[in-house]
Amino acid sequence: MKLSIVIVNYNVKHFLEQCLISVFKAVTNINAEVFVIDNNSVDGSCSMIKERFPNVKLIANTDNHGFSYANNQALKQATGQYILLLNPDTVVEEDSFEKCIQFMDKNPDTGGLTVKMIDGKGNFLPESKRALPTPIVSFYKIFGLARLFPKSKKFAKYYLGHLSNEETNEIEILPGAYMFLRKETLEKTGFLDEDYFMYGEDIDLSYKITKAGYKNYYYPETTIIHYKGESTKKGSLNYVFIFYNAMIIFARKHFSDKNARAFTILINIAIYFKAFLAILSRFIKKAFLPVIDITAIFSIYYFIKPIWENYKFQGDGNYPKEFLLIAIPAYILIWIASIWFNGGYSKQIKILQLLKANVIGTLIILILYALLPESLRFSRALILIGAVITLLVTSLNRLLVHFISFLPQKFKRNRRLRIIIVGLIKEISRVENIIIEAEIKPHIIGKVAPSDQLQSDYHFGSINRLEEIIQIHKIDEIVFCAKDIPSNQIISTMLKLSVFNIDYKIAQPDTLSIIGSNSIETAGELYTVELNLISKTANIRNKRFFDIATSLFILIFSPLIYLFLKISFKLINNSVRVLLGCKTWVGYYKKSDVNTLNLPKIKNGILTPLDLGSKKELTDSFIYNSNLVYAKNYTFWNDLNILLKGFKQIGR
Repeated sequence: MKLSIVIVNYNVKHFLEQCLISVFKAVTNINAEVFVIDNNSVDGSCSMIKERFPNVKLIANTDNHGFSYANNQALKQATGQYILLLNPDTVVEEDSFEKCIQFMDKNPDTGGLTVKMIDGKGNFLPESKRALPTPIVSFYKIFGLARLFPKSKKFAKYYLGHLSNEETNEIEILPGAYMFLRKETLEKTGFLDEDYFMYGEDIDLSYKITKAGYKNYYYPETTIIHYKGESTKKGSLNYVFIFYNAMIIFARKHFSDKNARAFTILINIAIYFKAFLAILSRFIKKAFLPVIDITAIFSIYYFIKPIWENYKFQGDGNYPKEFLLIAIPAYILIWIASIWFNGGYSKQIKILQLLKANVIGTLIILILYALLPESLRFSRALILIGAVITLLVTSLNRLLVHFISFLPQKFKRNRRLRIIIVGLIKEISRVENIIIEAEIKPHIIGKVAPSDQLQSDYHFGSINRLEEIIQIHKIDEIVFCAKDIPSNQIISTMLKLSVFNIDYKIAQPDTLSIIGSNSIETAGELYTVELNLISKTANIRNKRFFDIATSLFILIFSPLIYLFLKISFKLINNSVRVLLGCKTWVGYYKKSDVNTLNLPKIKNGILTPLDLGSKKELTDSFIYNSNLVYAKNYTFWNDLNILLKGFKQIGR
């Protein structure tokens, strides 16, 4: 066996599928074996592998013991002369492996190599070549000097910024996304160190390779796409702690006591510094808009109140202090809650959402107002004035944050996404259908031929004229049909066009997803016809609002429900659990052998779609399809319909 390819997967089914398609194209002329170790994914990755890639040697773990442990499971079985550790969020060129093998064959002192990596927009990834993270090198990186002096041999040593991205060079550290290794070397150094759960294991192994007398190389004669970070969120606190603690483990293992202590102190400072920045950033992004909404509404109320008092009481009276201290804050909280439940704090700003939320919030306030004793009914007029204030203030605040680049909330672009599709007629037609079924509504400007041979009037240009097409038609995104265009041509085109600020997506043959990523800081994006409508942000929010509202209603009227419908008092326990978010009123039917792992994840339900009262035989196929239809076609009204039809079962 010439080559063993090892891929560790965790909940990135669509990226893994694309990766494996490119891998099997690249091993056409190589005697190779492919291992996928799945770390207990719940997104249907294993089912996809069994159905689409029966030649893959799948190791399906029931627990996640970490990246190193998973790789070692395959390394113990691998028989190849060479080993490739490959991330699932990558796309390789058709000749990537052949070129790497040729280099390794010609250079027997090479223990490992890596290749040129680009992100989803065609930009070079600096981690393609790295130096050993000594305390001083890490200091320059952590505190920004490497970014200030990106070409400095001293300050930018972490990413070897002084070395050309286009030349083969000896390096110290290989990135874990693509580690092409000699099996003979691994037998001397040992496999990956399982003290590292995730991150740091690539640095550790690279260091052991050089200590064993071998060389590591950066080899840019082939390029891969690395979408980067699909299994983890790079900005999360969890990432900060795992990554930097891995650095501490490395220092303690390989540095002298003095250097290890210095490095540990530096890393601990970095951990708390980065954690503080991460918490602050997250808080500001989530809390800034609600805080300025509340502050602005209350401030305007504060100044309007005495004006209204003077008008209403003609200077002979005023409202009690409870009105300003209790009533007005209560009104504001109801309006803010209504805005939140109606998506008014989501990333995409929609004024109609604010108007809808304002009307709902005002109606709730007026209903509660009518139920209060006379002594607590201060002024309906000020409620209506507050509604107008709330609508104006929240609209103006969103206009403000739209122009603050740091904040995520933005108005929808004035024009639709302008897309071109590169491929042949049959595949382009399939891709268009995916985009339509995925509820994406771009403006497909035209179709581009993958070669100079245009098909009649169907194509309006060839791939060689993409630069002109982008400039003339103001293109936002290019979708490549991988069936008609080899990976190396897609990658070289992305590199060539990286000067343009456009996005790229790749549609692999016989898949239901189109994958891309706009930057190394964001998770991958995809257009897919996967039946996951219930997992959309708006539907998650609507479902939670339904659960809260109905739980409160049932709790309030539970004595009457028990008296007239004779439903078990367990309905109170169920209502409380739903109210607290432990359960949902409607979930999947799970009392059979039917697999729900391929469906979007939701909480366990009190009721299920089967409570609609169907008299059909409850076969596994019928149950699965019922769950599937519920996930695909979720609406607020579906949950209400199921609750009404199965109301007598809410005490189960």
